[in-house]
Formats: sequence, structure tokens, C-alpha cells
Amino acid sequence: IMTEKLQLYRCNICNNLVEVLIEGKGELVCCGQPMELITEHESDVKELNDKHVPVIEKTIEGFNVRVGAVKHPMTDEHHIIFIQAISKDKKYIKTKYLEANKDEAELNLKCNCSDIWARALCNIHGLFKGEFDA
Repeated sequence: IMTEKLQLYRCNICNNLVEVLIEGKGELVCCGQPMELITEHESDVKELNDKHVPVIEKTIEGFNVRVGAVKHPMTDEHHIIFIQAISKDKKYIKTKYLEANKDEAELNLKCNCSDIWARALCNIHGLFKGEFDA
């Protein structure tokens, strides 16, 4: 088993969520069990993608990332936990943790990158990924 930079792993017992910063050969274990790799996905349901896939726009200073073409709810019951904007070379990474009933599901990344991708974790529907289309 080999981990990869930026992979996310979740413990199915205590819900710890771990992001790989440096790749390694060991197995990630929590609460005595191997952790589950969380992968980005797109749903077969258009409405789910419309509310979850990050939409990326170029700005003067970098990029703006908004979760969903349709605004995602930010309630206690249903919200985005975090958004990450990541340059293609993985040198620039910005993570914004969000608070239900308070924050909007968007993030600004200041960088001179030409290309980024982004991901967002919904507390109900999981991890979604969006690419910047130049």
C-alpha cells in the first residue's frame, strides 16, 4: 500500500479525517482498523452535481472557487465542511474550513498559477471535484 500526496482517509469508527502531506508505504490505521480512502466523485444525479461540484473562476489575483453552480445549503443538517483549491503541480494548496449557518461555500486563492482544481466535502454527499476550464 502506497499513499499519495493529498489523499484523504476517514476512520469509519470515530470519523477522524486525515490528509496525506508526504507519501509513504505504510497503511493508515485508526481505532484498530485500516482507514477508508475517500475519493472525489460525480453523481449520476444532475441536481447533486449542480450543488456540489466546485465552480472555478479566474480573478485578477488568482481564482475564486464556489461550491456548486446552484448555491449549496449551509445548515447544521447539510453543509460543506471544507473547500480546497489546488494548483496542478500541487505547490499551492489553500483549504478553507466552513461553519454551518455562518459561512458561504466559497474560497479565494491568490496565486500566479495558470491552472487549478478544487474539491469540497459535503457532510452528507461526500467529496466532489471541479477543474478549471481555461
